[in-house]
Amino acid sequence: MTKTTTPENRSFETSLIGQLIARIDGPLKVTGRATYAYEHAVEGAAFGYILGATIAKGRIIEIDTAKAEQAPGVLHVMTYRNVPAQPEFGPAVTPTVPEVFTRARPMLSSDRVRFYDEPVALVVAETFEAGRAAAGLISVRYEEARGAFDLSARLADAYTPKRTNAGFETDSAIGDFDGAFAAAPVKVDATYRTPYEHHNPMEPHATLAVWSGDEVTIYTSAQTLANFRAGLASTLDIPPERVRIVSPFIGGGFGSKLIIHADTTLAALAARVLRRPVKVALTRQQMFANAGHRAEMVQQVRLGADLDGRLTSIGHDVWSATSSFEEFCEQTAVFGRSLYAAPNRLTRHRLVPVDLNRGEWMRSPGEAPGMLAFECAVDELAERLGLDPIELRIRNEPSEDPERGVPFSTRNLVACMQEGARRFGWDRRNPTPGRIREGRKLVGYGMAAAIRPNYIGATTARVAIDATGRVTAELDMTDIGTGTYTILTQIAAESLGVPMAAVKVELGDSRFPRTAGSGGSWGAASAGSALHNACNTLKERIMEAARSSDRSPLLGAGDVAPSFVGGEIRVGDRSASLSDLIGRIAPEGIEATGSVAAARDTESYKAYSHHSYGAHFAEVAVDGDTGEIRMRRMLSVIGAGRILNAKTARSQILGGMAWGIGAALMEETVLDRRYGHFVNHDLAEYHVPVNGDVPEMEVVFLEEFDDKANPLGSKGLGELGVCGSGAAIANAVYNATGVRVREFPITLDKVLPGLPAIAI
Repeated sequence: MTKTTTPENRSFETSLIGQLIARIDGPLKVTGRATYAYEHAVEGAAFGYILGATIAKGRIIEIDTAKAEQAPGVLHVMTYRNVPAQPEFGPAVTPTVPEVFTRARPMLSSDRVRFYDEPVALVVAETFEAGRAAAGLISVRYEEARGAFDLSARLADAYTPKRTNAGFETDSAIGDFDGAFAAAPVKVDATYRTPYEHHNPMEPHATLAVWSGDEVTIYTSAQTLANFRAGLASTLDIPPERVRIVSPFIGGGFGSKLIIHADTTLAALAARVLRRPVKVALTRQQMFANAGHRAEMVQQVRLGADLDGRLTSIGHDVWSATSSFEEFCEQTAVFGRSLYAAPNRLTRHRLVPVDLNRGEWMRSPGEAPGMLAFECAVDELAERLGLDPIELRIRNEPSEDPERGVPFSTRNLVACMQEGARRFGWDRRNPTPGRIREGRKLVGYGMAAAIRPNYIGATTARVAIDATGRVTAELDMTDIGTGTYTILTQIAAESLGVPMAAVKVELGDSRFPRTAGSGGSWGAASAGSALHNACNTLKERIMEAARSSDRSPLLGAGDVAPSFVGGEIRVGDRSASLSDLIGRIAPEGIEATGSVAAARDTESYKAYSHHSYGAHFAEVAVDGDTGEIRMRRMLSVIGAGRILNAKTARSQILGGMAWGIGAALMEETVLDRRYGHFVNHDLAEYHVPVNGDVPEMEVVFLEEFDDKANPLGSKGLGELGVCGSGAAIANAVYNATGVRVREFPITLDKVLPGLPAIAI
C-alpha cells in the first residue's frame, strides 16, 4: 500500500509542469512494443557468448578452442590470440575525470587475468544456445598468482588517491579537528562497515553491433550515449563520427550503464570480424563481475559536541576497496562538508587495492553508503546528549555552506524534518530503546536527514515545429525508467502552448544533440532546461517570421510580448492558430536549438551551494524471539525545487526508499576472500527488497522554486530517496531493540544476541 501527497503549488496549478501525468511510454512497455537492446531485430544476427576466467589473478598458459570451433552452429571463437588489435588500457588513474568515461576499454587483449570471470573467450554462433554449449568445450589452463582480496586485513596498505569520483578533493580540513574532538565533553567515535553491493537492473547489459562499411551502429542499454560513443571509438581506434549509439529504452541502470562493458566491445569486435550483426548479452551471473559494483568500505565517524548539543568537531574517514588496475574512489565523505555546522572539520578518503574488477557509480555514489554510517552516528550522539535526534540536527543547522562559505541556493532541511515529524507522529516515539512492545514484537521509530548535490550537465536540445503544428524534440538523452519522455513532453507542450498530444519527444540516438545523459540526478534538469531554452528560441523565430511575412495574420505586430497558449499565439488583441500560422509562413517548418552549460561553469554554482534535501522516517517491528526485522511504514519529506511531474518524482523517491531498505537490512555481495569470487551472484541469493519487504510508504514534496538552479527551478531528486533512508531504518531498529549494529546489512544474527528479554 502506498500513499501520495501532491505539492500544493498554487503558482503552477494551471501548468502542465508538476502535474501527475502518467508516462506516455507506458502503453508501449506494458504491451511489449518498447524495444530494448537485445530485442532489436536485424536480419542475419549472430549470437555471442562470453567465457569468463575461473581464477582471479594470473595468466593463461594454454587455451584450446578446437572442440568449440567444430561445434554445430559456431561461427567464430575469439581469444587473446586472434582478437583484433586494440589500444592499451592505460594507467589506473586517467589525467582528467572525463577520460574515465571515454578511455579505451580493450577486451581479450592479453593473456593476463586481472579478476575472476574476466572474459577469456567469446564464442559466436547461429544461436545463443549453440554459443553457450560451445563455450563449455573450451579448455583453459592458468598460471595462478596470489591475489589480494581482504579489505580489513590490508588497511595498512591504504593510500591517498589524487581525487575522488567527479573530481572532488580527496581530503578537507578546517580548524583544529584533533584538538576540538579531544576537548569535546560529549563525543562519538564509531566505526561502520558497508559491504560490496551490486546494481542489478532488471535488463541485463546487452548489445547488438551492426557494421556498414567502416561505420558501426550499436544498439545497447546505455545511460550516457556520448560516453558510450567516445569509449567505443577509443577502443576500436576509429573517429567517434563513425560510431552511432541507439538506446531508446533502458530497463534500469543505477550507474552500471555509464560506460561500455564487455558486451559492447566484444559485440563490436566480433561483428567487425564476421561482417555480420552480432548480439552479446551478459548473463545475470556475469554482471556481478563485469558490470561494476559498490566497493566494500570501512568508515570511522567522529563527532564532538558541547553540552548544549552544538557540534564542535566533525570527522569522517573512509577506507574503500579499489581495483588494482583501475582506481575508483567513491566520494563517501563529501556530503558531510555541507550537511551540518561545526567549526572544526575533517574528511578523508583512502583506498586499498584489491584484485577485483573496478568499482563503479552506484545509485547516489558517496551519499548512499556515507549517510548510512554518518546519520547513525548522529543518532548515537543524540542519545549521549539526551536530545531528540531532530532537535540535535536543528541545533546544528548551518547559515551558509560550512566549508565553502557561500549561501545555499535553497535549503529546506529543517522544514523537511519538522513536517515529517508532524505527519509521522514522531511525538509517539519513546526515546528509551526497547520500551514500545506489541505482544512479542519490539517497535521502534527512526529518522535521518537526506542531502544530495544538485548538478547540471552540459546539454543541447533541438526542437522543431512543422506546417501542421506538430512539435518534435530531439536529444540523445536516455530514459532509464525515470519518466524522461513524459517530463520533456510536458516542458515542450507548456512552453509552446500546445497539447501534449502535439509533441513527440525522440531520445536515445547519438545522431541527436548531445546531452549529459541519465546519471547523477541531473538528467531531467539538464535536458529539461536545454529543451526549455530551445523552445524559447523557437518562439522567437516563429514571431520573427510572423511579424515579417506577408502571409501572416500577425504581420506588423508590435513589440508586445506574445503568449503561446491553447495552440494559439496572442499578441495584444490579435491572435492566430499556431498550426495555421506555421502553414502560412513556414510550410517547411521551423527549428531551433537550446543549451545549458555544465554547472561548474556557471556563476550561480560558484556563488551558491546547490543541494536537494529530505528527511526520512521509519517504523520497524522486531520479533523478540527470532530477531526478524519487518518494516511497517516509511515517510520521506522532500525539498527538491520545483517538481516537474509529481507522479514520476514520487516513483523515484519510492525506489530510493526501497534501496534504503535493501542497504539497511539485506543487500550484501559476499566475497570469497580466498579466491576473489562473489559467491551470491544471482537474484536467488543476492537479496533485494520485494513486495513483501516494502511497507506502507508516503512521499511528501515541499513547495519550492530554486531560481538559482536552472530556468525551471527544479533540482535533482532521483537518488535523494536512498540518501539517509537506510540510516533511518537502522536507527529505528536500535530504538526498537537497543542493539546498535554497525556492520551492514542488519541481519537477525547480529540483532538476536542483544535482544532484551520479553516476559512470557
